[in-house]
Parts: sequence; structure tokens; C-alpha cells
Amino acid sequence: MVNTELRTVAILPPAVADQIAAGEVVERPASVVKELVENAFDAGATGVDVTITEGGRATIRVSDDGIGMARADATLAVERHATSKIRLASDLVGVASFGFRGEALPAIGSVSRLEIETATVDGSGTRVRVAGGTLESVADAARRRGTTVTVDALFYNTPARQKFLRGTRSEWRVIADVITAMALARPDVRITVSHDGREAFALPPAASLRERVAALWGVDTADALVAVDDVSGPVRVCGLVQRPADVGLSSRRVLLTVNGRAIRDTGIVRAAEAAYRSTIPAGIRPSLFLAVTLPAGDVDVNVHPAKAEVRFRDRWNTERAVERAVRRSLGTEESAAAFGFAHRTFMPPTFESGATMDVAALSSAPIPETPLFETDERDSEPDVAAPPAAAEIQVPPLMQLRNTWLLFERDDALVLIDQHSAHERILYEQFMRTLDRGEAPSQRLLFPMTLHLAPAEAEAFEDNRELFVRLGFEVEGFGGHTLLVNSVPMPHPRFDAERCLRDTLATLSGDRFGSGLAKHERLAATVACKAAVKAGDSLAPAEMRALYIALARTTLPAHDVHGRSTIVQVSWDELERRFGRR
Repeated sequence: MVNTELRTVAILPPAVADQIAAGEVVERPASVVKELVENAFDAGATGVDVTITEGGRATIRVSDDGIGMARADATLAVERHATSKIRLASDLVGVASFGFRGEALPAIGSVSRLEIETATVDGSGTRVRVAGGTLESVADAARRRGTTVTVDALFYNTPARQKFLRGTRSEWRVIADVITAMALARPDVRITVSHDGREAFALPPAASLRERVAALWGVDTADALVAVDDVSGPVRVCGLVQRPADVGLSSRRVLLTVNGRAIRDTGIVRAAEAAYRSTIPAGIRPSLFLAVTLPAGDVDVNVHPAKAEVRFRDRWNTERAVERAVRRSLGTEESAAAFGFAHRTFMPPTFESGATMDVAALSSAPIPETPLFETDERDSEPDVAAPPAAAEIQVPPLMQLRNTWLLFERDDALVLIDQHSAHERILYEQFMRTLDRGEAPSQRLLFPMTLHLAPAEAEAFEDNRELFVRLGFEVEGFGGHTLLVNSVPMPHPRFDAERCLRDTLATLSGDRFGSGLAKHERLAATVACKAAVKAGDSLAPAEMRALYIALARTTLPAHDVHGRSTIVQVSWDELERRFGRR
């Protein structure tokens, strides 16, 4: 039966309207903590102290050493629609503050018992008390410069909302996540937090994001991150991302800030993750701590009541800038697996800087006329810095261990290169260029090769026939599931075309490789894996040097297409520690 009384339009009482408005900002205790700590940041605080009782259900207290408020401002700040940061509607475009003592305080005060103690100078302050949206008292208070906001009995006057709060531990976990994000967004601010009388966070001011990460989760976690800093037009992207070799080995953590504001944005996160293509297995997601900075007028922060989401004027270019920045950071040697390193800045992807030299003159052994590893000049990937010329790369003395690893030393480390992974990365990028730009040259066989395939393998070939042709395979049907191969590519002299083609089709038919990659990427990765030199293959000195040069000229030298490390570095400090010299 329809209730006809609900069809009557009426103006809501102010108290009810205030509580409805509060629901847009104050969803749970963590929302209160976020608003109050952001207010402290806007007030120029260098230190923020947070006290939580019963997961914020009983008490939330946030104290700062910011500029404080005069009595008139403190009294007005608890009124609806009062703020110090905007005067006109046009001020909403490009607003850089979080709010500053205006938008959130009346919303919080309408659903709690709120007390504000504030002072602009030491010794002379104001205490304002509000209960359920009603101003109860304004009095003098002796305190140091800054502001303390205490929120007691959250939702005491809205029991329907109070009963939907989760348990103390659940609400505390959400608060801890909020504080962690804000601590990462502002590493320069000292932050201490206690919960039910026990210290939960004690974070001193940090000189860098990496230092703050180390304070939160330890030095090992911080050292597993690669620095990002890149500018693309008006967009700057900086921060830290997880080294591919460490992805999946620990809990995933994500922080994204835009112009200093911690937000959620799946598009930006996806763009950053896209930069990891061909460096980690599909389905594994890296930790990301990224700060995006762009002109204030190019981002709208007023599309979400809690300012947790933003809208970009040019989303496509912003996401492209993020992907490019992360991709470039993964192309540096810093992203290689390392043991025993305190954080430092590594050399660029040439592995070693040095004067121009003649690679062929490094040894009396001649470089083969048809090199095993590509060293020709070519364009770099879009949005990736152009690789160094082969003649500009200084090659250190190399030795081969167990016919599997190339070994060389540097001033600060012992470095090993996995020859199969390295060649796989080289061939993958070579094949991707071939698939993107046209067919590769092929070698016609004197006697055609006949392949008898299983039904699934024949289907895999038909699904990828055009791509195989572009790679240089000339194949025709020979009845049933039999193929006649007339021409094959020759990426290097050791290439075994028959074995490569059989292994590639077997892998494609079993769907065991690169399920998260696009079709042409999957084929290039699979063929590169099967065509690369193997562990156990002995390499001549000239071949080792050629591999080193070709790897240095790839865009992502530290990772193969499976997500494994191509380069591993062991610091001399770590070796000395292992041998008891430290």
C-alpha cells in the first residue's frame, strides 16, 4: 500500500539537513581523521599528533602546530558553508588546499560532540564546543600556537548510522590505512598516532618518500623500489615503484597523489601497471607510490564529497605520462635485482659510462660477421629515451660461469647477467619492432621442412599465421595438420628454426605463456624465449661482448619477458659481510 503522506513536499528541519550533509563527508571514523589531518596540513603544521580510542567510535583527537585560528575564525568555522579558502564560485577551479577549517568541521560537529582549542600565538587561545550541530560555548583557553580538534561520541545522535559502524579493530584498520596514505603524501611532516593508549605510528620528518617508506615498512621494502621522476609536457610524475624482480613477494601497496592530494584513480593505476608489460607475469600487480603534478586548472578536485577522486581535463595524456615515466624508470639499471645495496642512484641503462671506444678492438678475437646479438642502430620505443650507440658502450672484461652467466665487476658491485634471459629480452624487442614495422627478412630453405602437428598446435598456427609471416616464416598447408615450411627468419647463427617453431606452437596451444599480453606481444615473447641461446651454451668472447652491448641498448635490460631478473648485482659490502670482514 502506498503511503500518501510521502508525496507531500516539505522543507527539512535544519538539524536533519545538517545530518544528511554530514553523511556525504563523514562516512566513518576514518573520514573524520582524514578531514582533520588535512586541515592540519593546510594550516602549515610541521607536526601532527593523533589519538584514537575504540577505533574512533569513542574519541578522535588531532593536534597540530600550525598557524591556529583567532576567536572569530574559530567560532565561524563551525558554521555551515564557512571557509577561508574561497570567496567566489570561480575559486573552485584550481583550488590547491584541502579545505582549511571550513567545510568539514560543521559536518563533523552535527553528528558528534566537537571541541576545538586553537591559538595563533602561544598562551592566548580559544575553546569552542559544539554538540549535535549546536554551538554550546566559546571560552578562553591557554595553549601553544596551533589547533587541537577533539571528536567524542561520533554518531551519538544518529543511532541508525552508529549501528552500521564496524567493530573497533575494523574501524582502526581503516584509520591506519588513511594515516599511512597521508604520511606518504607528506613525508616532511612529523606524525605520531596512538590507539587505545598504545603508540601505533611514530614517524619523524623524512627527507624523501623512500625514507618515509623505510620508516613505515623497513629498509628492505624501501630498497626494493625504483625511483621515478619524469616530465611530459605539463605533467610531472615522480615517486617509487616496485622492482619487477620483487613484485609478488610481499604485500602490494598503492599510493597515488595528484597535486599533493591522496586519491583513488583506477585509470592512473592501470597506466602505471601497463609500463610493466613484458617484465612481470600476467596477474601479478606491483606496489606503486606515485605523485602526479600538473597545473591546478587541469584537474577538478570537486567531483567527490570526500575529495577521494578527481577529474582530469586531459586524462589520456595524463595516463600516458604516467606510463612513460614508470617505463623509463624500469629501463634503468636501478631496477635490476640487487643484494646488499643501500639505496643509491645507478648508472643509466648502458651499464657503464665511459669514453667512446672501438668494441672490436677490445679483444683480438673478431666479432662474427653475422653477430649473435643485434647491435645495429634503430629507433627506440615511443616515450623511451633513445639507446646509446653501440660504439659508445664501454664493455668491461667478461667471463662466463657454467656456460650460463656472464660475470663482471664494478667499483661497487659484482654483476651477473643471465645469458638466456638477456638474449630473450634482446630478441623480444627485435621481434616487436618487426611486428610493428613490417616483415622481417627470411632465409629460404634448400629443402622445405615438414611439420606434423597436433590439432591444437595447428589451430595455434592458424590463429597466428599472419604474425608468423611477418616474423619471416613462409609456411603453407600440406594436408591435414601438416605444414610445409619454405623460409625461416635468421635472428642469429645459432637459431634452430624447427625447434623454435615446434616449441612455440606447443606453448601457444597450451596457453602457458603471456596470457595477459596482446596477441602479437604473446607471440613475440614466446618466439624470443624459444629462439634465445640457452643456459649451457658456451659463448665466445666476442659473442659475450656483443650480448652485453645489445642488452645495454634494449629499453628494459634488467628483466626478461617472463618477469625474471636478467641482471643480478651483489654489493662488495654484502660479500665482505658474508665473509665476516664487516
